[in-house]
Amino acid sequence: MYRTVAGALAAVALVFASGVAAADPVALQANTPCPPDAVGAATRPAEAKMPLVCSGGSWQAVTTPQPPSDRWLSVGPPILLHGDGRQNPDVQSGDWAATPRDANTRCRAEQVTVLGPGVLSAPEVTEGAADQRLEVTFAPRLFNVTLSGDCLWIRSG
Repeated sequence: MYRTVAGALAAVALVFASGVAAADPVALQANTPCPPDAVGAATRPAEAKMPLVCSGGSWQAVTTPQPPSDRWLSVGPPILLHGDGRQNPDVQSGDWAATPRDANTRCRAEQVTVLGPGVLSAPEVTEGAADQRLEVTFAPRLFNVTLSGDCLWIRSG
């Protein structure tokens, strides 16, 4: 009886483990292929100090501060980007559109802005519906923005 219970518990654990693993998107890494719709886009893997840029069909590591990118790809863990309220911004304030790359994806932006010297706003969250394009304005004096969802973000104008 103990073997039967142990076997059943192992099977249940395997089902749950495989379900979670399949649901988690893979974090992007340098020198791995990037999707065709991401050409010219940047992304930032979790814990990375510098972004990756999709160039020549693969993700290339950036080694020096670059001008703010007007195309970002968020895949896997949320990416934290610095706005023009900080030195060496990753993104600029203005109008942005996020397009989900998967039917179940919701694009989400969480912004924090500079209110005054040493004073930051509470986070402001904008989230789209599943499989729907999200239009959002990144505020002037943007301190940082966290982008999430399997989405391609493009700055307009």
